[in-house]
Amino acid sequence: MTSRKPKVLVVEDEILVGVMLARKLESFGYTVGEVIINGEEAVEVAGRERPDVILMDIALSGNLNGLEAARKIRDFYGIPIVIFTGYDTEKLSREVKDIEPVAVVSKLDNIEEVLRAIKKAVGA
Repeated sequence: MTSRKPKVLVVEDEILVGVMLARKLESFGYTVGEVIINGEEAVEVAGRERPDVILMDIALSGNLNGLEAARKIRDFYGIPIVIFTGYDTEKLSREVKDIEPVAVVSKLDNIEEVLRAIKKAVGA
């Protein structure tokens, strides 16, 4: 019997960053769909696809930023969220407590930090 690969939804408005991250995650055995670039679509896709975890950038195009989208996803679907950002993660960690993210990781961190957060989210 083969175990199901955890599914990760990548929400990142910088499409090249998102695609590179998605490919890297796939190389570590995760299932990753298309990269989502705005908050409204993130909420819609999260509801439709029910990923195991979401990597959410906070600066997104559209009417919902990443924090607003993360709040909606948490409230509607309860999907674990890892905040993935280029901003100061220590300051941001305090600002996002109400979202209860699994982790706040910097885009500048190495991939191991992202992998640790995902593993924590999926209970691996």
